[in-house]
Amino acid sequence: MSPIISVSDLKNFPNENLIILDARTGKDAYQNYLKKHIKDARFINLDNDLPGIVQDAAFGGRHPLPGIEIFAETISNLGISEDSHIVIYDDKNGANAAARAWWMLKSFGLKNVQVLDGGIQNAEKAELEFSSGEETFQKSELIKNENWLLPQSALEDVENEILNNSATIIDVRDSYRFKGESEPIDLVAGHIPGAINIPFSENLDEKGNFLKPEILKEKYLKLLENKPKKLIIHCGSGVTACHTILALTYAGFEIPNLYVGSWSEWSIREGKEVAKHV
Repeated sequence: MSPIISVSDLKNFPNENLIILDARTGKDAYQNYLKKHIKDARFINLDNDLPGIVQDAAFGGRHPLPGIEIFAETISNLGISEDSHIVIYDDKNGANAAARAWWMLKSFGLKNVQVLDGGIQNAEKAELEFSSGEETFQKSELIKNENWLLPQSALEDVENEILNNSATIIDVRDSYRFKGESEPIDLVAGHIPGAINIPFSENLDEKGNFLKPEILKEKYLKLLENKPKKLIIHCGSGVTACHTILALTYAGFEIPNLYVGSWSEWSIREGKEVAKHV
């Protein structure tokens, strides 16, 4: 199954087992959801549902993964079961919580999970049916899993891979953040020494849709030519990194490793080198 679904395919999708998740972010995200959302969509919150509690960002970053048993409760509260077909959208072309939710649901072991290409903007243009207010649905039976299934790399793994030149570390943040010209979110500007910069925005066309899989594949094969085949993807805090993991999966690559802690962890961990202007 493609990890991306078009608006036209969603429009013609048989409703059986379909669950749509609204993953928009920002301080007014929930109020915006209540005002208008794709009909039957259920709200999932980046700050409350997708990360764990931040004890110390130097050990886990700004958006650490929650315990898998906690995420199982979140899934149950959303009414998601193992046979659900889940479609997630946001208003950032999948670059924010939609891709992170996709990664977490797939990593939890759910099979049928897709991100809506072009997000709510494309849904509005295609005149999908919208509604407002709360949606009523039942909780589902708790699914029990013990481990996240998709590949991850911890800070120490990243450090060792760089030392041994055995993996390609891809930083998907905007180039000005990678270069350390300024840093709007984290405490320290710069990047992990040895990382390369491929901004996640390059996964999209001028209309904000994902590039076609064959174009993405050709693009990344060229960018990664003569580099170690193992890929570790990171961003500021393990959210937009999932956009590039989604794009690579869409292009037919093996799902790469996610460095969840990302720059928000590396940059403030004592003793870790910071690079700039590369």
